[in-house]
Amino acid sequence: MAKTVRDYIRTIVDFPHEGILFRDVTTLFADPRGFRMCVDQMLHPYAGQDIDMVIGLEARGFILGGAIAHQLGTGFVPVRKKGKLPGTTISQDYKLEYGEAIVEIHDDALKPGDKVLVVDDLLATGGTAGAGISLIQRLGAEIVGCAFIVDLPELGGRKVLEDLGMDVHALCTFDGA
Repeated sequence: MAKTVRDYIRTIVDFPHEGILFRDVTTLFADPRGFRMCVDQMLHPYAGQDIDMVIGLEARGFILGGAIAHQLGTGFVPVRKKGKLPGTTISQDYKLEYGEAIVEIHDDALKPGDKVLVVDDLLATGGTAGAGISLIQRLGAEIVGCAFIVDLPELGGRKVLEDLGMDVHALCTFDGA
């Protein structure tokens, strides 16, 4: 039987805290066939669509976003943690499972009307993606969709993004937090 993207992802118990089942995609990235399969499947729903830019969310979204942007023939823009971008930025705070964080984007990274695809490895509560979406919309760009490798449905992130009017695509799901 052929392997699926899900087969390449390992689970690490009690990381970063006790009771957490961490879905580690580095094993997927390390396998050339698995990584190619992942990138191809993530971009497939958006192939042929009018996309100007791929947005990668810190940090594994950079790996995926760069590869997807290359395949789609678009540019790539990172949404980074506060203080990591060198130019003038706009920022957005959001809640994490264990606190709060802030992400930023260069204030000239997107033009009004740009069509963008948002990419990250995992959709949990939707906090990071929601903050990235807010930044993109504040710059006047239009979000074509949000693509993830893993969706953790029990944490409700898909509903959060869909309630924001986003098209959400995930390659696989895992039960448990």
